[in-house]
Amino acid sequence: MLTRLRRPSTVIPNLNVNKTPLHPAGVQPHFEKDHGEHEVTEIEETLYEKAHIDYSRVAIIENPSVAALYEDALVYETGTAITSSGALTAYSGAKTGRSPLDKRIVKEPETENEIWWGPVNKPMTPDVWKINRERAVDYLNTRNRIYVIDGFAGWDEKYRIRVRVVCARAYHALFMRNMLIRPTREELQHFTPDYIIYNAGKFPANRFTEGMTSGTSVAINFAEKEMVILGTEYAGEMKKGVFTVLFYEMPIKHNVLTLHSSANEGKDGEVTLFFGLSGTGKTTLSADPSRYLIGDDEHCWSDTGVFNIEGGCYAKCIGLSGEKEPDIFNAIRFGSVLENVVFDPETRVVDYDDATLTENTRCAYPIEFIPNAKIPCVTEKHPTNIVLLTCDARGVLPAISKLDRGQTMFHFISGYTSKMAGTEDGVTEPEATFSACFGQPFLALHPMRYARMLADKIEQHNANAWLLNTGWVGAGYTQGGKRCPLKYTRAILDAIHSGELAKVEFETYDVFNLQVPKSCPGVPSELLNPKTAWEAGADKFTDEVTKLGKLFKENFKKYESEATEEAINAGPVV
Repeated sequence: MLTRLRRPSTVIPNLNVNKTPLHPAGVQPHFEKDHGEHEVTEIEETLYEKAHIDYSRVAIIENPSVAALYEDALVYETGTAITSSGALTAYSGAKTGRSPLDKRIVKEPETENEIWWGPVNKPMTPDVWKINRERAVDYLNTRNRIYVIDGFAGWDEKYRIRVRVVCARAYHALFMRNMLIRPTREELQHFTPDYIIYNAGKFPANRFTEGMTSGTSVAINFAEKEMVILGTEYAGEMKKGVFTVLFYEMPIKHNVLTLHSSANEGKDGEVTLFFGLSGTGKTTLSADPSRYLIGDDEHCWSDTGVFNIEGGCYAKCIGLSGEKEPDIFNAIRFGSVLENVVFDPETRVVDYDDATLTENTRCAYPIEFIPNAKIPCVTEKHPTNIVLLTCDARGVLPAISKLDRGQTMFHFISGYTSKMAGTEDGVTEPEATFSACFGQPFLALHPMRYARMLADKIEQHNANAWLLNTGWVGAGYTQGGKRCPLKYTRAILDAIHSGELAKVEFETYDVFNLQVPKSCPGVPSELLNPKTAWEAGADKFTDEVTKLGKLFKENFKKYESEATEEAINAGPVV
């Protein structure tokens, strides 16, 4: 029988435990199968032909069940446990977040003229790619067992791509089983992948190889349709790697727009897209109990409507509670994967406020764990409203503004929010943060290409575009202002969804030239225009507006070479 391991009273109870492969009666370890007697499967044969993964030496566990992955994670991997809610908790090692500085795209003739080269997409030579790929495969061949997970990216069958994940950890396999769309048994029988991910986890890249800046390497080869991960066990690299593939494949091959956004749908079929960086409210505001959730993070907008890319959600857990986020809280159950959380070693109750390991604690769960999820996660309705979210800690952007075509492109490419003073050492005043298209680390093409496609679709389908500030009102963070109450933000959204807000009278807001409503149902009118709402003095207000306007213009310079005149002229006038 399975013996109970003594667990030290640390934040991750079994990090330093050397686990012995013990099995309950009747449960056989995967690696004990006799390779000399079993019939070679199609997956084993394919992996041998494509990557020389030797199925005679390593057991290849093909699309295992959730329960089987639980068993293997608990038996073979340190840092795993079952929490009181039934979720599997895992530890991602030294890397508890993505490694954007180690992301590479293979530079080859087929795609090099399409890729947006620069700090986001750094080139890798085909020769270095071969070295790293061989290194990952060599590592996988040393394991007793590896896992294969097959799934789809994209709920619209016309556009979805087939993804195969080959990895060494049961935790990684369960993570991607949740995040990809799960095929039926019939679909798995003849599954031929479009892209393959080889995840070597903690096994490092050779940092002396040309172009390597560390032992971590996350590389995509669009010509070979493969991705290789070395030197990181953070599961989010796989998810975002697939996202980058969609940012390339959909616009180039199908004229479909890929978006880093959440999306929901009203009871009458009215669809809203939400864009926003961390802390702006993208997940909170899209999780509306009166509306259906299409998805919380990644979508595509085609000629027929909107579809979610993923089969699951990847929610932040820091500060999570059943009162604040009941849907997410209740989704953390058997089948979910918690990353890097701290829990009581006796009760196994998770402390979601504990950031000892990282503030980037996460949970991956199937989207059907959300009660009001729209399954399948696709709609044939085009968006009625596009909401660009920002959290302006300077308190000078209006609570809500209506955007024209040029402003939509400008603010979409800018992707602005602010880091608040006091959140990090040395940050003494609000710090502007810009991320192109609200997802710069994942873009494959120049941001202007996505912005132009978005503006064209908005115009074609007569949608409204809004800039919604969930940040400070009355004054900036450092001047004693307060964050806009959530009840007013929700009232603004309700007025957007009902169509009422688009019908009120608007006025022009100086410097940014935004159209600001003079009234909004359920919201005090003095809250709508920052110039009238500020209590810290007119001179200070003017100074802060000018500062922010200059930061916007300075940031946009890097995109001007390919930006349209319409987008350039939509920026602040300072």
